[in-house]
Amino acid sequence: MGMRSRILIGGMMAAMLLSSGTALAQKSGGVLRMFHRDNPPSTSIHEESTASTVVPFMPVFNNLVLFDPATAQNSAQSIVPDLAEAWSWNDDRTELTFKLRQGVHWHDGLPFTSADVECTFNLLAARTRDKLRHNPRAAWYRNINYVHSTNNHEVTIYLNRPQPSLLSLLASGFSPIYPCHIPASQMRTRPVGTGPFKFDSFIPFERIKLVRNPDYWKPDRPYLDGIEFTIVNSSSTALLSFIAGRFDMTFPWEVTIPQLKDTRRRASKVACETTSMNNNTNLLVNRDAAPFDNPDIRRALTLALDRKAFISALNDGEAEIGGNLQPPSDGMWGLPPEKLAAIDGYGPDVSKNRERARALMVKAGYSPERPLMLKVVTRGIALYKSPAQILIDQLKEIHIQATLDVVETSHWFTRLNRKDYAIALNTTGNGVDDPDQAFYENFSCRSERNYNGYCNPEIERLFDIQSAELDIEKRRELVWEIDSRLLADAARPPIMWNRAATCWQPYVKGYVAQVNSMSNGFRFEDVWLDRF
Repeated sequence: MGMRSRILIGGMMAAMLLSSGTALAQKSGGVLRMFHRDNPPSTSIHEESTASTVVPFMPVFNNLVLFDPATAQNSAQSIVPDLAEAWSWNDDRTELTFKLRQGVHWHDGLPFTSADVECTFNLLAARTRDKLRHNPRAAWYRNINYVHSTNNHEVTIYLNRPQPSLLSLLASGFSPIYPCHIPASQMRTRPVGTGPFKFDSFIPFERIKLVRNPDYWKPDRPYLDGIEFTIVNSSSTALLSFIAGRFDMTFPWEVTIPQLKDTRRRASKVACETTSMNNNTNLLVNRDAAPFDNPDIRRALTLALDRKAFISALNDGEAEIGGNLQPPSDGMWGLPPEKLAAIDGYGPDVSKNRERARALMVKAGYSPERPLMLKVVTRGIALYKSPAQILIDQLKEIHIQATLDVVETSHWFTRLNRKDYAIALNTTGNGVDDPDQAFYENFSCRSERNYNGYCNPEIERLFDIQSAELDIEKRRELVWEIDSRLLADAARPPIMWNRAATCWQPYVKGYVAQVNSMSNGFRFEDVWLDRF
């Protein structure tokens, strides 16, 4: 039985148990205590690009539709109603109409209507006087022509061309509906939603507190009275506190494979699950400034990587090598291993690759006696810092002497947007396992999330062709062609696709770890504590 089969069976079993109140006898009450890995840049999901914001604030909101949190692998087949009770396409798949749920109220008591859906998409399209400070997912919705409602409880999204992935994009934790009557500036500090939990407080660098929404439109949800996140920047300190019982749950995927062994030894009764998360460690290079404006040096960089060494040192072999889309079988669209290995620099002969890399560096004027000196910039959390150290060691093999420059999370994305780096060790968490999300967000010429400014109009033209393709297998072939070309062009060289663990105390029930997104599955309305 393959990995995906085991996960899907587990997910179906979890869903059956969750749907049976008598089987699990869910109990209401209690506050879920979690540690948070770092300080979120803001509370506004639409303006941020990190799970550090999505995880604590997704419980405040609802989407039009949602990936079923009881199903581990997100797919078009696992999308369920949320603020929309039902939806339908027109014949040519250019109009998507939603019938909206009635009787839903914002946390401040005002009713939710179709106008809020219109306002959300107008905000994302920059068609309002109120503006987002950052709009990292504007590229997701570039195909939307306009959004219009015929009454308070029905709204239609009009597209320029067919886009079968739109529902999946709307189901992401990155796609909440915002209220018309609350300015974007307030959503950054005191968000108002319709979700199962209400925002209570956020003390930067200390804690985040959510409380139960007593008027939630699902009358028996949430089970919890609240959720409290304590911000602990040291992963080892946070994990020791979890083992000691101070926390009920770790931050998702914040337990590394080496830490997992120690955790199970110290606390044998805790539940831990290791999964993939549609997150890859990759390199960003500033292609517009020396030294990486030189294509030979960019090529040498990609040839220098020993990806298996990264995986062995960091994850005891628990990670995967892949392209720009999450590898199978947890991922739905990634390149098959044989196609990946055929791409220059991704084959198994690391020694031969490095010999070629050194020749390119010598051609550019560098040698052991005259190495290229630079800084590797990275974010100040373990998922970034540990591989950055290994990268620095590997770069020595091709005449590059590098030092580490660590950036705190609240400044990280600003630094990237300014392109204030020569090379950055980055991780990319894909909010949706779909090519439209990965290609448009990370590689389209005008995307905010295209941090290194990669722009290839010929390849971008193919983004639209694959996006409009209704035949799944034809689309898959197009996606593989695009991914192969991006890899060959060193657009954002991936190092490895990460796996890590999430742990919770044995009395925490109802949480299902997702396998192909680290931005979904955090509504927490089905989570309950079996100790009250």
